[in-house]
Amino acid sequence: MTEKYKKKLRFGLVGCGRIAKRHSELLGDNQVAGAELAAVCDIKQDRARAIGKKFKVPFYTDMHKMMKNEQLDAVSVLTPSGYHAENVVALAPYGKHIIVEKPMALKLSDADAMIEACDKNRVKLFVVKQNRFNLPVVKLREALVSGRFGKLVLGTVRVRWCRTQEYYDQDEWRGTWALDGGVIANQASHHVDLLRWMMGEPVSVFAKSSTALVDIETEDTAVVVLRFLNGALGIIEATTATRPKDIEGAISVLGETGTVEIGGFAVNKMRIWEFAKKESADKKVLEQYSVNPPNVYGFGHREYYQHAVDCILNDSQQLVDGLEGKKTLELILAIYESIETGKEVFLHFLPEQCRLGYKR
Repeated sequence: MTEKYKKKLRFGLVGCGRIAKRHSELLGDNQVAGAELAAVCDIKQDRARAIGKKFKVPFYTDMHKMMKNEQLDAVSVLTPSGYHAENVVALAPYGKHIIVEKPMALKLSDADAMIEACDKNRVKLFVVKQNRFNLPVVKLREALVSGRFGKLVLGTVRVRWCRTQEYYDQDEWRGTWALDGGVIANQASHHVDLLRWMMGEPVSVFAKSSTALVDIETEDTAVVVLRFLNGALGIIEATTATRPKDIEGAISVLGETGTVEIGGFAVNKMRIWEFAKKESADKKVLEQYSVNPPNVYGFGHREYYQHAVDCILNDSQQLVDGLEGKKTLELILAIYESIETGKEVFLHFLPEQCRLGYKR
């Protein structure tokens, strides 16, 4: 722990599935300054016990017992997406700050309920968008804010990952409308967020999808065309039907005076950094920002937790709070509405045929 933090925030985890491995390692192995893992919970006792024993912390099957028995400062909600809203609303009255994995919810009304519950109980709500903290992404954002692109022309994101039937069969909620969604709501939600963050507010979307290689309710492949308020266009290409392994998670931004592309497994490798007006530091950008992570989770979770700790202890500005998280959710829902209706969907809108968050 650095001198910057005089105390350690005690975190509890609610949900001990696949993504909990990443969260528990960061907190349990003291990789986040000012934070430590204090307790874990999952309705499946074997999962909670495994993480609890690994990091020598108490484990529970009832999150309310965990909240009452443990002295916690914050809790991370890592349950299936369809349970995020009810978990956050139920936890907010304990007055502990909440980190929730993506997507924050599957319905706009649920997102509103989460925001309201946290505001009412004076709880900070953090929506995990760890790719915003990837070093190449931070560099891209700096160039964008400083005006190096001039007029924005086109923004694209590509998710070419591999998720086999075995992956979806691990848990009954995976690939369902009620609790998960498909590649757009789950795997590509971070990339949809990055595109909106870089290109500005979307005006409309038109999307098509298919379920190509697995037996699930939702889509494993989708393409989307977007128009943004500033006149730029956008493209989302997302699939978990890449075989035989993960290929890339990428973003490209093209403007009248510059082009940047970031690739790698998890938007972590700077591929192209070209601007009409050169700066001295440009020569080293490709070399300095080209580290590929060992897996698609990337390196951003640690920086996201560090950001959350700083916001809690120093009351600093959150990068992705509930309101910011809801903006990306609305875009995701617009994409699904377009898929269902076969029409261009204009934001802002109220979903009518979108099935995300509803039982089949």
